[in-house]
Amino acid sequence: MLLKPGEENHEYWFMFNGIDKILHLSIFAFLGFSYKAAFPKSSFSIFIYIMFIYAFLTEILQEEMKLGRTMEFLDIIADVFGVLIGYYIFKNLKKYI
Repeated sequence: MLLKPGEENHEYWFMFNGIDKILHLSIFAFLGFSYKAAFPKSSFSIFIYIMFIYAFLTEILQEEMKLGRTMEFLDIIADVFGVLIGYYIFKNLKKYI
């Protein structure tokens, strides 16, 4: 999904400038949550390294594949914030379950 060429169709009410950042944040929040659910004993530093490398590689692939996507620093920031959100959601849910 992150490598698919982006289309912004302003005919729909939910399409606006910057929606790709929200999508990056959401996808990586789910990814961060899923990683911690699958590997709950992994350390925070390993978790961050793996997720940051994955975010950075997807941005490099967006640029190199020439499918209409470009590498953006703000996408990496959105990815990292998404991962942290997913991590903290998992940690907080784990307390209640």
